[in-house]
Amino acid sequence: MPHIKFLNNGEESCIHADTGSTVMSVATMNNVNGIVAECGGGCSCATCHVYVEGGWFDKLEPAAPEELELLEFLEGVQPNSRLSCQIAIDTELDGLTVSVPPQQG
Repeated sequence: MPHIKFLNNGEESCIHADTGSTVMSVATMNNVNGIVAECGGGCSCATCHVYVEGGWFDKLEPAAPEELELLEFLEGVQPNSRLSCQIAIDTELDGLTVSVPPQQG
């Protein structure tokens, strides 16, 4: 079972995740502060914005145009920004580390 590491304002949480779920669903089920997910994972609100840390960004599937459009309007977007609802978890992502942007956390 893969685990995802969430970094949030200096605090770290390591949470086990089911394959096939998303980083957003893992965050919301485990009350990770700052991952609001108002749209429930529909890629329509951008309230699940995260920064993908380390070398993990290049291991993810590329962002779809809809995700890129939402990210374009967010405060604090960085080259490693993604919407956590669009990151599907598989065994290859065991140890994935994401940070909650300070303005969200």
